[in-house]
Amino acid sequence: MNQLQDVLNFTDRIVDRIRSDDRILPTVTVSRGDHIYNCTERDRSVYLIKSGQVKTVMVTSSGKRCLLDLYITGDIFGELCMTDPCRVETAIAMADTEITKIPRRRLLTILEEEDLFEGFAEHLTSRLSEQQRIIVNLVTMESELRLAARLLQLSHRFGQIHQSGSTIGARLTQEELAEMVGTTRSRVGFFLKRFREAGLLESSRGWITIRNEASLADYIDERMGLSTAF
Repeated sequence: MNQLQDVLNFTDRIVDRIRSDDRILPTVTVSRGDHIYNCTERDRSVYLIKSGQVKTVMVTSSGKRCLLDLYITGDIFGELCMTDPCRVETAIAMADTEITKIPRRRLLTILEEEDLFEGFAEHLTSRLSEQQRIIVNLVTMESELRLAARLLQLSHRFGQIHQSGSTIGARLTQEELAEMVGTTRSRVGFFLKRFREAGLLESSRGWITIRNEASLADYIDERMGLSTAF
């Protein structure tokens, strides 16, 4: 919990500083479906989402798409440019999106002036840890449980709490969910229907509400137990 709080504090501080530099940092508006940067492109900038929603994807040599991550208003993305000028993924606007572009050298100056290098390291470590958990789920879980685990992770990260539960603050198509967990769109639709019938979530027009995160976690544990019992 302390590490998570440190990451949140870093994010708040860096976002506040970037916003205070609005007049000297370029702001770009990207239409839904347009690319912010492409795989193999040289781009040494980090981006802050002022409004909208972005996804990063990677395409395999066989043409299969993998959705790597999602970002919403207030998120920073593209941090790998700090070590490698060539992008390994493509960033795409999922809605009309306004972003602030922070050149690498400017970000380094901000980190130094605000004494945030340690916070930035913790931020990157948290992202890496999250990606490692996702990879473990991909290789150890069947597709239904991979979807359930990813929805739970997105709820923890983007969840907006209200009476009905926790609504994931990013609108997602069944195709995008399929790209996240490595299955087909039709299978995702089938799994979502099963989750709805079990009272675990509600979904409508791309918005997903987890009715009870603990119940969804219990569902995953129970199904994992059944699969290892045989």
